Amino acid sequence: MKIEDGIIIVTGAAGFIGSATVSHLNSLGLDRLLLVDDLESSEKWRNLVGKNFDELIRIHELFPWLEEKGDQVAAIIHLGACSDTTERNGDYLLENNTRYTQRLATFAVSQGVRFIYASSAATYGDGSAGFSDDIAHLEKLEPLNLYGFSKHLFDLWAKRQGILDKIVGLKYFNVFGPNENHKDHMASMVYKMLPNVRNEGLVRLFKSNSQSFGHGEQCRDFIYVKDAVRMTCNFLFNNIGGIFNIGRGEPTTWNQLAAALFSAVGGPTNIEYIEMPEKLMGQYQNYTCADMSKYVAAHGLQKVAATPIEEAVSDYVNGHLLKDRRW
Repeated sequence: MKIEDGIIIVTGAAGFIGSATVSHLNSLGLDRLLLVDDLESSEKWRNLVGKNFDELIRIHELFPWLEEKGDQVAAIIHLGACSDTTERNGDYLLENNTRYTQRLATFAVSQGVRFIYASSAATYGDGSAGFSDDIAHLEKLEPLNLYGFSKHLFDLWAKRQGILDKIVGLKYFNVFGPNENHKDHMASMVYKMLPNVRNEGLVRLFKSNSQSFGHGEQCRDFIYVKDAVRMTCNFLFNNIGGIFNIGRGEPTTWNQLAAALFSAVGGPTNIEYIEMPEKLMGQYQNYTCADMSKYVAAHGLQKVAATPIEEAVSDYVNGHLLKDRRW
């Protein structure tokens, strides 16, 4: 079935990347969408205002829906998960992140439905084993938290089942941008730093805990959510299978990110370096950078087409945060 002729299911549809995916699908003229999420008492519903879709159902309603209407489905973009890296309930994470994904993947593969799911860069652990999405290295990865472990378990299961070439797993790196207002302590640092920039004209960053990095020179692979969802939805229109990193493939220092934020609001850069909490010392990542060679080669590209950090931060701040505008 062609993507345009069937229903596209988006799980986690009211969340950060999920709602941005819905926005991007709408921009492609795709609105025959089944959205799956539990809104509960959060403000996630605001992310769906103005979006075009057929129906919104709760998470536990999806499998009964598939029993009745599964033959109408062209693709599933499975982004729903507990993404809190501090969650300590392992049974909940295994049920919500691992087993639920296994059931969805089994349905999709058996029905020939395109299946794209969110793995996570958290599966790479401290990064000492590198950031390659080559599945030959999958068993060597050692996640640092239960969230990463729950995602890693599904990746391993899919490999053992021999279905990784039939589905697409995406390891998102540090995604930031509109629609993350509800994420609280899990929101991006751009979102968290803006109030201090506006109210105090100041950004506080952790001092370095490594002789290899100066203060604020620790690196992350930051990618704008509008780029991340475009890259995600590209997989709807091909038969590429496997696990792929989703990042810019370029490291950005915290100092550079802070400078971009000050530039976005038109103020001078003013950074204060504070001591890193002891509880973070042993698990703090000083460097992350997605190896994007596999994604680039699979799509026949020369390099990743992603918005420069300065431009992305400016668009986020001035086009969304300061206007309280979702995307």
